[in-house]
Amino acid sequence: MASAAHTGNRGGSPAANPENLESVYRKVTWRLLPFLMFLWILAWIDRVNVGFAKLTMLQDLQFSETVYGLGAGIFFLGYFFFEVPSNMWLERIGARATIARITIGWGIICVLMMFVTQPWQFYTLRFLLGVFEAGFYPGIILYLTYWYPSLRRAKAFGLFMSASALAGVIGGPLAFEQEHPLPASPAVGAAELRHDRACHTVDIRRHRHHLLSDRQA
Repeated sequence: MASAAHTGNRGGSPAANPENLESVYRKVTWRLLPFLMFLWILAWIDRVNVGFAKLTMLQDLQFSETVYGLGAGIFFLGYFFFEVPSNMWLERIGARATIARITIGWGIICVLMMFVTQPWQFYTLRFLLGVFEAGFYPGIILYLTYWYPSLRRAKAFGLFMSASALAGVIGGPLAFEQEHPLPASPAVGAAELRHDRACHTVDIRRHRHHLLSDRQA
């Protein structure tokens, strides 16, 4: 047994080979980051879409600038108060269950936004959107630390954060389509676009078990 151990050490561990190590982290990156970036794009669009909606929302719902400003800002109250509890839950129940909870929650809130007619409904849903999204970004950063050592985290964090720029590129055209639906049925067209985006967000939960592992085996 000692001889075998000596032979193994002399030959070197396959995992310690720099080429093998690069291959492992390349696979980890392709497995995790595209999916996490896609989720961040959805979260970013859902968060800032109210700014695009303002172009017609104030007139359609007869909201004042004060109502809009309070509703837009109250999102961050929910985000602030529930950020730490959400990450405590991530540590307890794992990344897959946490991401499922967050995506289902914010998808449902986006669907309910279609039915807002009163300021208090707007305030409530914006606050709840902040509650559900609170732990997503810090939770993902924490999750990536489980997979990348300190020397590799900056690159992984940078790739993940680049999704914010993509969200800006994608979010603008989507918002334009929502505000300028097909002439045949303007109201139904806009509602269907919002409903479809929210349903795609909720549907992500069906794939999380295949794409994410809570930690390294």
